[in-house]
Amino acid sequence: MSDVKLTAIDVEDGGRRFLAALAELRNAAPLRRESENIWEVFRYAETLRAMSDYETFSSDTSGVIPPDPALERLNRGSFVRMDPPQHRKLRRLASQAFTPRMVAQLGPRIRELTTELLDEVAGQGRIDLVRDVAYPLPVTVIAEMLGVPVADRDKYRRWATALFEGGRSDSTLPSEERMAVVRENVLEMIEYLRRHIEIRRDDARDDLTTKLVEAEVDGERLDDDEISAFMMLLLVAGHVSTTALLGNMVLCLDENPVAGAEVRADRDLVPAAIEETLRLRTPFTRMVRVTTREVELGGTTLPKSALVILWLAAANRDERQFPDPDRFSLHRDPNPHVSFGHGIHFCLGAPLARLESKIALNLLMDRYAKLSVDWDAVRYTDANSLLSASELPLDVVPA
Repeated sequence: MSDVKLTAIDVEDGGRRFLAALAELRNAAPLRRESENIWEVFRYAETLRAMSDYETFSSDTSGVIPPDPALERLNRGSFVRMDPPQHRKLRRLASQAFTPRMVAQLGPRIRELTTELLDEVAGQGRIDLVRDVAYPLPVTVIAEMLGVPVADRDKYRRWATALFEGGRSDSTLPSEERMAVVRENVLEMIEYLRRHIEIRRDDARDDLTTKLVEAEVDGERLDDDEISAFMMLLLVAGHVSTTALLGNMVLCLDENPVAGAEVRADRDLVPAAIEETLRLRTPFTRMVRVTTREVELGGTTLPKSALVILWLAAANRDERQFPDPDRFSLHRDPNPHVSFGHGIHFCLGAPLARLESKIALNLLMDRYAKLSVDWDAVRYTDANSLLSASELPLDVVPA
């Protein structure tokens, strides 16, 4: 097990072998040296420490992972790969669209969209949750926020698939073949978004793109590279997390019918179901950091410029933090999982993902007296950096 390549394990079984490998590695040691300059972190305390200390564990990987020249301009607007003070400036700008008040105001529209999507499959005894609800709902919400065409949502999904579903690899770092796919899709996406930015410069609307075009950071306007990188992050990451979360929640409740019955009987438990799903089936399974100095972590001395893989999916099942960690419990309180990150890089869209999932699950349970997963027909994303169903057939009985 000490030499297993986690990135080479497929998740076609729903991630069971992958999660079992993480558990074995976590039980063996807090950290593992994966290769010459790459370390992996498996336990909660060490993961939390690394995410809390941005001065030592930097999000800027450009000094260790050579940036692709064709994609270099993309990093200028991607605040998830920045440290303060640049990170603080851009995040403050983005956070204006995700304040509690702004997110709460989206509630009626999310309910309306979910109802429309369920109406489209009314009368069918079988639906695909991902195809019919879990994908189109969040991508429509984020597209409307940005003011980009909802009609292009199949294009957005293709781009997201290219970025997140890289398949299995014997290398932790992406291969040249993999980078070629990413490069092609990212450049296509940037050109698409730049055309939309130009439209908004001449035709301002009440949308997030217009706000980005008109915004100033330290007295200067953002350039097109910064805006397009910003938009790409929101458009792609802004729907993938909800698609994964909603699908994973239905899987968890089907696997745990007692909990499913509890939630159906007491809808006040829906938020608890969301948090426990995030912990048990962590959507984005890992984060990457780079050490800025020599540092001790979990009894291991890491050199400066070490690449550190934080396995969130392992930390979220660490028995040192979570009693009976492999059990789905609606009454786990507190539930300090790290699925949305921690510290300055805590996921900006977390409140929106939670709200979308809460509304969608409630409406699904209102609409259907029974939701049964056809486990033999479930298909998963071809990447162990993302635990998510890509096809999720449900046999449904109307309420």
